[in-house]
This record gives sequence, structure tokens and C-alpha cells, in this order.
Amino acid sequence: MRRHPLRLAMKTAMKAFPLIALLALSKAWAAEVQVAVASNFTSPMQEIATEFEKDTGHRAILAFGATGKFYAQIANGAPFEVLLAADDETPARLEKESLAVAGSRFTYAVGKLALWSPTPGYVDGRGEVLKKGGFSHIALANPKTAPYGAAAVQAMAGLGVLAALEPRFVQGENISQAYQFAATGNAELGFVALSQVYRDGKITAGSAWILPAGLHDPIRQDAAILARGRSQPAAAALAAYLKGTKARAIIASYGYAP
Repeated sequence: MRRHPLRLAMKTAMKAFPLIALLALSKAWAAEVQVAVASNFTSPMQEIATEFEKDTGHRAILAFGATGKFYAQIANGAPFEVLLAADDETPARLEKESLAVAGSRFTYAVGKLALWSPTPGYVDGRGEVLKKGGFSHIALANPKTAPYGAAAVQAMAGLGVLAALEPRFVQGENISQAYQFAATGNAELGFVALSQVYRDGKITAGSAWILPAGLHDPIRQDAAILARGRSQPAAAALAAYLKGTKARAIIASYGYAP
């Protein structure tokens, strides 16, 4: 018996309806979240954001910069919904000032500081180059606004070389600029976030000394859902995702401590 084309089409459409409905529902629930991200976390967060969108349908809109600058922007009404800071003090301060959701703070990474040069063999494995000199410029992030810059100054003071090296400082607004100064030759070497020069267990280029943790205070990096993200499902989803197995594996692959 020959099937009527219209009936066949209707039957096919009815079978496809549940899938169409699910796709439509998924799209309806998907949302965007505005995220302020500390510069040192640029590469891992770009990778995490891609996986986050694949796994949840939510899209993270990322802005990168110095934590101190982000604090000022958030205090002045910038439309960020989640902050991934380079320290633990800024999210705590925002929470105290009711600019972050109480109880939403957590440590997503513990950063490591590295002395790095794009030239192989230039930086030795114990950082003796800092005492030997032989260079005109050394890059670091602004210690007043960037925690990695503050850690660099603290380490140099502990090593007894701060006074001698201060005249050679080339300061970046954030750790990304500090890295760029060294990478482009504007400084022979620089203090950078390990994550900028490290991937899957090794230094990606040049030479580096990973500073022992005892030379500076722990760079404990906290995240928080900001007041503007209080009722935003994508903000809560991102915070949860950062605590998950996939995100933690990506974070570790860039040299951050658990």
C-alpha cells in the first residue's frame, strides 16, 4: 500500500520533535557571563572558556587586566559578573563592600612566579643572574596593582638585590605587559607568571628560574561571583565549572599549584 506523502512527512516531523524541543530548550537556557580575569590567567582561561561553552552552552565573555584596576572598575559600576583575581585580598574586599556575593569566594589556583628570558641559557636554575648583573633592564608588573609584581619585589628584597636592581626596572601595567617587555627584548629578562612560559611540565621557550615559594607570600588566586551576577545562572555555572575536574586539569597543566 502506497503511503501518502503528507502523512509520511507529518510522521517524520513528529519523531524529530523531541530533539528539536531539546535543542530549543538548551538554547533558551544558555546565557553569557561577563568575566574579569587576571592577566596571568589569560591562556588557561581562554581554554577553559572554550570547554565551558561546549559543556554547558553558556558563553564566558572575557576581559583581561590587572586585579587592582578591575577592583576600581567594579567599584565604579563596571558590568562584570564574575572576577578571577590574582590575589585573595581583592575578592574578600569586594565581598566586605557588598560588591561580591557573600560565600561565593573560592581559590581557583595558586600562582607561581618565574624569572624568565627568551634567550636559552640566560637565566640559570638558581637565579644567580640577578646577583651577577650584566643586563640593563628587568621587567615586572606594577607592584601597586598587580600581585605578581608585588611578589617579585618581595623576592628581590629577600635576596638582597632590590636596591641594586630598582634603577633597571621596566614596569608593565600588568603581568602580560611585563612578559611582553621581556619577550620583545625591551628587557633582557623579567619576572612573569609561570603560566605564561610553561605548558605540560616544561618551559615552552627561553630559560627560566621558578622562584621557591618561600621567597614571597603565596599567590593565592580567588574567584568570586560579583553582585551583578547574583541572579545570573551562567555566573553560578562558571564558578562550579572552575571547581570541576576538566578545569582543574587545565589549570594544573599551566603550572599552577592545586
